[in-house]
Amino acid sequence: MIGFLIVGLLAGWLAGWLMKGEGFGLLGNLVLGVVGAFVGGFTLRIVGFAAVGFIGEIITATLGAVILIYLGRVLRKS
Repeated sequence: MIGFLIVGLLAGWLAGWLMKGEGFGLLGNLVLGVVGAFVGGFTLRIVGFAAVGFIGEIITATLGAVILIYLGRVLRKS
């Protein structure tokens, strides 16, 4: 459980940094990273990839969080 939260926190922080500061604070980034882990895992499974190890989980969760930030930006502009 603690490892999952650490992955979520790191992924949310990385996604906020990659998307030029569109983070949502510490708690928001944690939630974004955790939800992003599910989104990223689903997205990668569709394409035929799977996360392996701690680094793979962080990359997967970060990818999902980036997707969520992008969708948030698109929805905000509409």
